[in-house]
Amino acid sequence: MPLTVRQIESAKPADRDYKLSDGQGLYLLVKKSGARYWNLKYRFASKEKKLVIGVYPDISLAQARQKRDEARKLLTEGKDPSYEKQARKHELRERIACTFCTLAEELFTHMARRWTVGYLADQRARFENHINPSLGNRPVADIRPLEILNALRVIERNGKLEALRKTRQLCAQIFDYAIATGRATINPASTLSGVLLHPEKQQRRTLSAEQLGAFMEQMKVLGNLMSLVTRVLVLTAVRTGELRLATWNEFDLTNALWIIPKERMKMRRPHVVPLSHQVQMLLKDIKTITAPRNSDLVVPGVYRNNQPRSRGCINEFLQQVGWHALTTAHGFRHTFSTILHDHDFSSAWIELQLAHVDKNVMRGTYNHAQYLDGRREMMQWYADYIDSLMEKNVKTK
Repeated sequence: MPLTVRQIESAKPADRDYKLSDGQGLYLLVKKSGARYWNLKYRFASKEKKLVIGVYPDISLAQARQKRDEARKLLTEGKDPSYEKQARKHELRERIACTFCTLAEELFTHMARRWTVGYLADQRARFENHINPSLGNRPVADIRPLEILNALRVIERNGKLEALRKTRQLCAQIFDYAIATGRATINPASTLSGVLLHPEKQQRRTLSAEQLGAFMEQMKVLGNLMSLVTRVLVLTAVRTGELRLATWNEFDLTNALWIIPKERMKMRRPHVVPLSHQVQMLLKDIKTITAPRNSDLVVPGVYRNNQPRSRGCINEFLQQVGWHALTTAHGFRHTFSTILHDHDFSSAWIELQLAHVDKNVMRGTYNHAQYLDGRREMMQWYADYIDSLMEKNVKTK
């Protein structure tokens, strides 16, 4: 006979545990302590097993019967109810433990082999500054588009639209990783691009020859650390991160070479930069200024000797000296490319100097010397050409 609520309520503890059967394997276990538990007895794979359903009255009679019916349905599907219950518990624990911060750190660790040191640091900083405070501890599978949107709106309201674009892309990348590794099923960041403001596309700001001469002359007159660093950036045409994170042991002044390790290069292979006489002199001047700080970095941080300067340090400097409307730190690379192409230097030399050349693009012609002699000649010509522009600027004043 099926149990009634009255029977259950009137069941008193005895000297030993006893059971009240409700039928189809469901029974109420009455403990001598007075506690009452719903259990289901069933057979699976020719073995008698028990499924613990829960405590009465937390689980009512009607709820216990519903769970019994659900378990019997699993049995008809060839599934073990106890195993399925444990699997759900494990999944729930994993879901709670698998936070957005945890997945972000997994992604960073995984991508460290492919990303440059500088780019990895930038991605970590984006997550820590913009996402982790509000969403870092949230289970990744529970995060909804509106939560991501609210976090991104803060960046948008501050007018940092380029940071907004890159942060949304990072969030989408973390969710893609979560989906690929079975920790999420949707990407709530992938659809947000259409409801966020986008940075305006800016034309490449390339200095004319006359402007370049005036700029470099101003940097020479200033003579401080950032002006020296900026001149090195112009004369080597490297990316800002490659110079910002440079250490003195990368420079071979005996052979006039700067060998940037692959870990810091976008193309993930070492980059050899021939150094003109002018760059070598600038490096010596920088060393003289920074020597008291005893730093491994060519450009030590403002406050900490062995911490690099911020990503935007060159652009901030350009703003301070009044050139930000005409060029950017990255714009010096465009200026370099334009001038050398206009003077008929080899495109292969130029592209290799800019570290644009994929190792497969020039297969068969890309030699072990990396066109070093030609690039050395080109870089010295470029430095001498800029000197001539500076002289013209002085004469026309």
